[in-house]
Amino acid sequence: MSRTVFCQYLKKDAPGLDFQLYPGELGKRIFDNISKEAWALWQKKQTMLINEKKLNMMNMEHRQLLETEMQAFLFEGKDVEIEGYTPPSA
Repeated sequence: MSRTVFCQYLKKDAPGLDFQLYPGELGKRIFDNISKEAWALWQKKQTMLINEKKLNMMNMEHRQLLETEMQAFLFEGKDVEIEGYTPPSA
C-alpha cells in the first residue's frame, strides 16, 4: 500500500516514497515531505547537474553542493540553474 504525504514541492497530497532514499535528518525530511513525483523531478535535475558540473560523488564538496541544490529545489521552490541548458519550450 502506498503512503500519501503532503508534498512540499508540489504543495498537494501525493504518493510518498516507499522508503528513505537519503541518509540522516535531511533524508527523513524528504521521506516525510516529498512525493515520488517531486523526487523523480529532482533526480532528473541532479543527473543534469552532475553531468554539467562534472561532479564526482566521492568528493565531499561536490556532494555538499548537490545537497544544497537539492534542498533549495525541493523545499525552497528554487529551480536548479544549469548553465548551457535550455528547457524544451512547450
